[in-house]
Amino acid sequence: MTRTLPLLAAAGLFLAAAPAFADPAPIALTLKDHKFSPAEITVPANQPVLLEVTNADALAEEFDSDSLKAENVIAGGQKGLVRIRPLKPGRYTFSGEYHSKTAQGVVIVK
Repeated sequence: MTRTLPLLAAAGLFLAAAPAFADPAPIALTLKDHKFSPAEITVPANQPVLLEVTNADALAEEFDSDSLKAENVIAGGQKGLVRIRPLKPGRYTFSGEYHSKTAQGVVIVK
């Protein structure tokens, strides 16, 4: 019994901390007619961000951003997740690599 109590206490601490490791609520981003909507997203500084990108076009597109250090190919008519690490305040651009002239956006971190 005396050995069980510390194990139960440790398990309780682990379960209490579990939400801290959960993914943040996703921010919806849609790609249609080779354009992102919304084209501007504002997120809090120093927190991870999860984008749920819906590709409403028939063709695949690659979400690409050197400044966000993120990329993900999303098939036409499908959804994909893009995880973004905690960022300092600033502006971070992204684009669709296959249609970079029209598929552009920015993440504003405050």
